[in-house]
Amino acid sequence: MVSGGRVAPSVGFPPIADLSARVLVLGTLPGVKSLEMREYYAQPHNAFWRIMSELVGAGQTLEYSARLALLRAHGVAVWDVLAAGEREGSLDSSIVRSSIVVNDFTAFFERHRQVRLICFNGNTAAALFERNVLPGLAPQWAAIERRALPSTSPAYASLRFEQKLERWREALGGLATPI
Repeated sequence: MVSGGRVAPSVGFPPIADLSARVLVLGTLPGVKSLEMREYYAQPHNAFWRIMSELVGAGQTLEYSARLALLRAHGVAVWDVLAAGEREGSLDSSIVRSSIVVNDFTAFFERHRQVRLICFNGNTAAALFERNVLPGLAPQWAAIERRALPSTSPAYASLRFEQKLERWREALGGLATPI
């Protein structure tokens, strides 16, 4: 990620979303392993796919495309708050604030009108959304319920997997059910 002493920019992925998505899970920006693999949450120690396995059957033993299909079938969309940003490594705390570019949430919500809940994968994603996205959203999109959940990153180790899973299960509740 570092070239000639400079931190290289990271460019995010398009959203994984069906038009009938009811839940939008937002991370910050893909990490090094995700960028390398071109997959959301590709770092093997990240608990995201383990949690999604428990909630909707989309576990790491499945091919990536099958996991995405299961998320869509259960009304879960995945994206990141940032479309681009500079950072060394994968830690959210390393994102250079002056480099961030947010995704176009107005266009997303116009297209995905069934979203009823935004779940942030960690406090940094929630803070970036609140600071950089929320002020520019139309009232109907700004009113969507939002919940910050424990980060699935291995860097966030203050909760055991079971505790993270329980908080994610409570948040997604009946919204992450087959359509």
